[in-house]
Amino acid sequence: MRQAVAQGDADAEAAGGTVRWGLAGLALAMLLSSLGISIANVGLPALASAFEVPFREVQWVVLAYLLAITTLIVGVGRLGDIVGRRRLLLAGIALFTAASAVAAAASGLWMLVAARAVQGLGAAAMMALATAFVGDTVPKARIGRAMGLMGTMSAIGTALGPTLGGALIAAFGWPAIFLVIVPPGVAAFLLARHGLPADRVAAGSGQGRFDIAGTLILALTLAAYALAMTGGHGWLDSVLLLAAAGGAGLFLAVERAVEKAMASPLLRTDMLRDRGLSGRLLMSMLVATVLMATLVVGPFHLARALGLGTAAVGIAMSAGPLVAALTGVPAGRLVDRFGAPGMTILGLSAVAGGCILLALLPATLGVAGYSVPIAVVTAGYALFQTANNTAVMAGVEKDRRGVVSGLLSLSRNLGLVTGASAMGMVFALGVGTDAAAAAPDAVAAGTRMTFAVGAALAAVALAIAWGAVRQAPPAAPPAAPRGETMQP
Repeated sequence: MRQAVAQGDADAEAAGGTVRWGLAGLALAMLLSSLGISIANVGLPALASAFEVPFREVQWVVLAYLLAITTLIVGVGRLGDIVGRRRLLLAGIALFTAASAVAAAASGLWMLVAARAVQGLGAAAMMALATAFVGDTVPKARIGRAMGLMGTMSAIGTALGPTLGGALIAAFGWPAIFLVIVPPGVAAFLLARHGLPADRVAAGSGQGRFDIAGTLILALTLAAYALAMTGGHGWLDSVLLLAAAGGAGLFLAVERAVEKAMASPLLRTDMLRDRGLSGRLLMSMLVATVLMATLVVGPFHLARALGLGTAAVGIAMSAGPLVAALTGVPAGRLVDRFGAPGMTILGLSAVAGGCILLALLPATLGVAGYSVPIAVVTAGYALFQTANNTAVMAGVEKDRRGVVSGLLSLSRNLGLVTGASAMGMVFALGVGTDAAAAAPDAVAAGTRMTFAVGAALAAVALAIAWGAVRQAPPAAPPAAPRGETMQP
């Protein structure tokens, strides 16, 4: 493993100044894949009106994109390891861009939903392989900064979507929210094509065959879980959860069988037993679940408990993504300077502390009592995510970077999906009635309960991080950077 990592560092240092253009392409790909989620949400009312369909149907414009990413991201990451990450990333960007153009020209709802599913496939390749490429193109001493840049671009895409989408719909109509993605998609393709190093391994040259059975079972399992977590299906939600549990067991059995047959599984069993990797994936899922609570509870608390108008709610809600965008690159510099383990603990401590403040302050200090703790939570999340991703990707073998990057993105997405359902249920339980019509005191009580649970989840993640630090051998001091050509 150390030889593979050292070789990756040498390759990165020898890559030349064009790699900066490649990093710009990766950053733009990460921004666009995040923008694809947030820009569509704001367009749902306009789409429901344009196609004359109920809201439960128009929701599939968002769900199709999210389901495609969630179910396919691990398989796409592994496929990149086999056929070459550069060629698959370029294919993903091209597919994402073309599907955006088709979505803008859709003549009916289900044509739009199909285009969004294809767009999600492209976004899965962009998310998984952009992160994996950091290890191929950035010297090890600067991986934290590059990971911070990826996190910053993701946050900017999330924050930009509602504002940009609303302005485009008001000026040009709903097709503009998809058409606007096409020019930067073309730019991302050209930047990545020009700046990223060529794949060194041709397809089929010893990297193993693609595990079709394992990929299909995992995709169906994740789809069942994600659909169950969206709720609203009655008894079918329980059936979907049982199917997801059975699918997880079947997936593990298939992977063991594939490995025993000396073939190439989607996930090696030693990866599944690696406590360090599994612990970091679990931490990522827990913290994403907490982060989702801010998006679920925030609008209700600001509007019902604090009495803010729609515009003021939007401004207050933008505080979190704005802080994440501003702290991503500085967080990466901290990780490079002080190491990933300590910064992981610091980030998780900030998340837990911010949740405690959210449970105590908003009822007494108003908007400031909400906005300041949200800034603490999101800054902590930015630091944690950068440190966690750096710790995972810095030491992984080169031929497994794609699948491991896919697992990191999957853990985050599953946390967001779980948070939307589970933390929403906690909030509803705390409110005790319909949140949209509840009294301010009831909404404030729901907020307190939700973020008390969020603090507990962050504490569990913090305990996992402490355990990993205590079990890890002493790390050698990082080598001084030598002649890097890239400045993330």
